[in-house]
This record gives sequence, structure tokens and C-alpha cells, in this order.
Amino acid sequence: MRTTRLTLAAVLTVPALALAQAPSPAGGDPRAGRGFIATPVFTAEDDRALLALFEGLRVADVTDGMDAVGLQNVGLMDPEVRPLWKDARDYSHRFVGIAVTARYVPTQRAAAGKRPVEEYDRWSGEWYNALSPEPFQDLIRPGTALVIDDAERADVGSIGSNNIMAWKLRGAVGVVTDATARDTDEIVTEKVPLYFRRPGRGIRPGRNEVESVNRPVVCGGVLVIPGDVIVADGDGVLVVPRAVAADAARYAKRILEGDKDGRRKLYEKLGLPKDKSVE
Repeated sequence: MRTTRLTLAAVLTVPALALAQAPSPAGGDPRAGRGFIATPVFTAEDDRALLALFEGLRVADVTDGMDAVGLQNVGLMDPEVRPLWKDARDYSHRFVGIAVTARYVPTQRAAAGKRPVEEYDRWSGEWYNALSPEPFQDLIRPGTALVIDDAERADVGSIGSNNIMAWKLRGAVGVVTDATARDTDEIVTEKVPLYFRRPGRGIRPGRNEVESVNRPVVCGGVLVIPGDVIVADGDGVLVVPRAVAADAARYAKRILEGDKDGRRKLYEKLGLPKDKSVE
């Protein structure tokens, strides 16, 4: 536990917010639906520069940074969204990334029912291709944190040992969902960082449909806008709004450095060998 806290060297300001209205639907009929939070677009260079500020930071440090910019308790996901596995030596379960989002919803369509195997395979393949594909894959790039808002009660494993490796191959540093995943034993072996609520056993056909990609979603009870910074470790998942991310990271870095310095001294007094947490 920290016995001292650092004070801000300068006043940190949160940019003024404005309602961003999405374009009207084709034909202008309001009954066709409308979005009111725009999806911002950032370059890969923008993302790399921002992520560099977060290197080595923990959820605890960045939570303090959020306090410092006036956003106490904002962005903290439900603690039930937790890591599937932990690495207490090298902390490889931790990650910091830039949010790419996807939303899957429970289906209202009928299940396949009893049918010949060949027909069932054709039905499930068509569902995967037309109703529940992964159209976010092309948006994944180095440093991506994939955030999936899924059908929590559907007992569906939208995330599995195969596709999570494909996302990692494209550059994803970790995956967060407010729902479920399957093949959890294999994902532990693969050591791909995954934060979720609990296992889900079924496949997507007959259970969910993709609703949107790279739009604002709610995950773990908090808003995630594409381009936000996602910080995840053993303490859970924190969403840092892009507008305050740099300031929050700078303050968090001071917290981390002070914490490491204090713990190194305690390690010496206790005769403990240094480990990665104090390097």
C-alpha cells in the first residue's frame, strides 16, 4: 500500500465535450435508426505514439491517472471481467492496446433443429458467413485491443482457440469481452491475453448475430469508443478515453516510478531478490 501520493505539477484539463451526430440514414427517414456518437479515426502512427506513453503501466497506476484528470471511477469495467490466466513472473497476461470494437446480439431466428449432417453443416456455414462473421478482422493492426460486446446469456463461444490466434497474428495484443469464450484450456496454453466473464460452450450459429463493428459499445458496464486505450492486468480492465489518455498516462508514470522506488527499498530491507515488478 502506498503511504504517499504525488501531486500534479500542472493543472490537467479535460477537453470540452460535444455531441457528435452521425449522418442521417438513407432517405432521411428517422425510423430507419440513427447513431449519435461518431467513431473517431486515428492513424497507426497516432496509436503507436500514444501507446508508448503507457508502456509498463498497470491498471492501478492509470486509475490514479484518471483520478488526476477528474474522471474518478470512469472506465473501470466490472471486476467480474477478469483474466483467463495470469503470469506472475513475466506478467505476460497484461496488455495495453487501442480499442477496436465489435457487437454481437442474441438472435431472434430459429435454431437449426434436427436435420441431416450435410444440411446442418451447410446451415451453420451460411450463418457464419452471413449473420455472424468477423468483419472486424481487417481493422486489427499491431497494438489493437479487441473489445467484444456479446450475447452474455447465449452460452456462446464467439472467442475460441483458433480465431484468437488469428487475431494475434494480425497484431492484437489482447481480447476483452463482457461475455464468454470457449476452448479455454487451449487459450491458456497459447498464452493469448483474454479477459472475460466465464466459459461459453456453443458456436455462434443459432445463438448470436453481428450487429456492428467499430462503433461505441458497452463492455463490463462502461462505454468503449474505438480508439480508446484499454489497460488490462490482474486488477481488471480500464478504459481510458482518448481525449485524456496522454495526461492520464503521464501522471500514472510518476505513480509507477514512485511505487517501484519504494518497493525496491523494502525488498532490500527484507532481503528479497529483485524481480520484474521492481525493475
